[in-house]
Amino acid sequence: MAKEPRPSASDRLGKPPVLAPGHTTSSVTDQISAVILRGTPRWWYFAFGFSFLLVLLLLQSLTKLFLEGTGIWGLNIPVGWGFAIINFVWWIGIGHAGTLISAILLLLRQEWRTSINRFAEAMTLFAVACAGLYPLIHVGRPWLAYWLLPYPNTMGMWPQFRSPLIWDVFAVSTYATVSLMFWYIGLIPDLATMRDRVENRWSKMVYGALAMGWRGSAHHWHNYETAYLLLAGLATPLVVSVHSVVSFDFAVGQTPGWHATIFPPYFVAGAIFAGFAMVLTLAIPLRAIFNLQDFITLRHIQNMGKVMLATGLIVAYGYMIEIFMAFYSGNQYEEFMILNRITGPYRNFWWALILCNILAPQMIWIKKVRVTPALMWIVAMFVNVGMWLERFVIVVTSLHRDFLPSSWGMYAGTKWDWATFIGTIGLFLSLLFLFVRFLPMISIFEMRTIVPKSDSEEASA
Repeated sequence: MAKEPRPSASDRLGKPPVLAPGHTTSSVTDQISAVILRGTPRWWYFAFGFSFLLVLLLLQSLTKLFLEGTGIWGLNIPVGWGFAIINFVWWIGIGHAGTLISAILLLLRQEWRTSINRFAEAMTLFAVACAGLYPLIHVGRPWLAYWLLPYPNTMGMWPQFRSPLIWDVFAVSTYATVSLMFWYIGLIPDLATMRDRVENRWSKMVYGALAMGWRGSAHHWHNYETAYLLLAGLATPLVVSVHSVVSFDFAVGQTPGWHATIFPPYFVAGAIFAGFAMVLTLAIPLRAIFNLQDFITLRHIQNMGKVMLATGLIVAYGYMIEIFMAFYSGNQYEEFMILNRITGPYRNFWWALILCNILAPQMIWIKKVRVTPALMWIVAMFVNVGMWLERFVIVVTSLHRDFLPSSWGMYAGTKWDWATFIGTIGLFLSLLFLFVRFLPMISIFEMRTIVPKSDSEEASA
């Protein structure tokens, strides 16, 4: 592992640099593009091979599902929603940090986003791809999933627009489309850079086709900046709207524990919380493996940790309000739901999520934790697990004991539930490994715009 970059004059004055000093525009281009140009490392084949084995596990579980139906899952009469909805909400939440980093921080002119926005955007696309699988396979007849779309048809089977499933289709498809366009537009200048640097003829043709004739003229830059800013403006409200719509899946129901007006802001904060945790989970190993400490500095890790801490406190506030309103409302069913979560058969899951989502992130208050990548990675992993447990608790504990004690039951995922979930993790990692191997994981042209001055230049400024 390379040493951490030497602090610059601005760092010593209390303002950490966005990029380590000593770099020129050409050295930035060389170091980032070298990740692709120097060939495929041996570890990449093993890592991608393992991830692809998990993708094969996903294909096996989906084949089993299509042949035998959703009966292979652990669903039963009281718990009609299970892993499919839990994992759908979890994956959608993970995708939110990419849009926040790319769009909102761009509009706020935060320079520290430039080192992490590219793979955060890619992470968004891969997470949405994993999330999009679950509604399709959960409808029972996935080959008829196109009925969810409002296309003209002679049979008159129009979508039921009062169904939250239809809301999810519109919200997630819009989010995925805008995120894909935003990610690809941002890639075009770097694709042109790779086109001019690769020596393989076929690689040059592929990068050239994807760069769409980019030559870096003033006209090209004008069109690029206009389109990029416009897409950033479109993507910004999606950060709030998408997970708010996902929360309506629960909030519009009468089930105790779901029927709550706090769910939209609570879910949005939780999504950003989970998303930044996943960005840290990926960024810290990538900076170590590819020696990118000069670009993903301790300032980036600290800032992401601070955002994660702030959104984690909002999530903790949501937990407290949920408990308070259950008892303040005087509704006996809401009161029982909270007591069942805390003391019932799934109490270990609830206490584990409190540990992971509330107690563990409090370590970020300590500066030594914020500036130690290994400790931040551990905290991020706690949050990843805790946010999955949160979705499990919301779905299962509200369903397994409803209004009628005669219909109470227990739920546990079968091996096929777990195989599908682990398979989507494999799909996510496989797409990530392909991305870091063939595309610049850090925006080259944006990093060149923030090349720091030398110490002597700073002193004379």
